[in-house]
Amino acid sequence: MSDRFDKGMQVRRKVLGDAHVDRAEAAKTDFDTPFQTLITEGAWGTVWADDTISHRDRSLLTLALLAAMGNFEEIPMHIRATRNTGASPEEVMQAFQHVAIYAGVPKANHAIKLAKATYEDLGVDL
Repeated sequence: MSDRFDKGMQVRRKVLGDAHVDRAEAAKTDFDTPFQTLITEGAWGTVWADDTISHRDRSLLTLALLAAMGNFEEIPMHIRATRNTGASPEEVMQAFQHVAIYAGVPKANHAIKLAKATYEDLGVDL
């Protein structure tokens, strides 16, 4: 494996947690291994590994972009990751308010619904 892959796996584990990454790795097949390598090297080993901005800030950007683009499936995973990135529920709400203004209220509303349910599952009082 490449240095970028190894660094990406370290960052991925730091942000998402070992349990999540272990489950994803156990579910990996020959079919999706090229995709998993791509995101580990590209997303985690390049973008998330860069220290120009903090993991907290990247977490907030990621949540806002996921909501703005309507890619709701990954929002719960990234809400859970805020435990590791340090983004607070209040900061997440501010990011989703930006989404409401710049990308649409329905997208923000759905993202907030998912965030509330995920925080509830995590035992976070809102």
